[in-house]
Amino acid sequence: EGNNGHGGFLTCHVLDTANGTPASGMRIELYRYEDDGPERNGIRTQQRILIKSFVTNSDGRLNGPALAGTDFCEGQYEWVFYVGDYFAKYSLSRISGTPFLDVVPLRFGLDDPTEHYHVPLLASPWSYSTYRGS
Repeated sequence: EGNNGHGGFLTCHVLDTANGTPASGMRIELYRYEDDGPERNGIRTQQRILIKSFVTNSDGRLNGPALAGTDFCEGQYEWVFYVGDYFAKYSLSRISGTPFLDVVPLRFGLDDPTEHYHVPLLASPWSYSTYRGS
């Protein structure tokens, strides 16, 4: 859509590396951070605003972009992945007790609203990694 600032979109994909499968049925939340006024004691305050909650489909993806069009803006965002709940319910590893990883927050920035930002999460009950995908 050119330089009008709204041609890009945000997508997500979650893979269960403990079981070698897409993480189907994982709850995810997307937040945006907005400045909450002037600095206090040299610290910028921000407000965390829930944009939307999702549940991954059978391929470990969302059913469409999490952000697109005029909703896709520059700024600071955060995915919150409920990996503890996912592994307690769906893992072939039969994880029980207090999870080592429960909620995985991933804070990231979008600086070009004309691009596609793809944020995969590779997760097991004991580790995770991410990168900017394509």
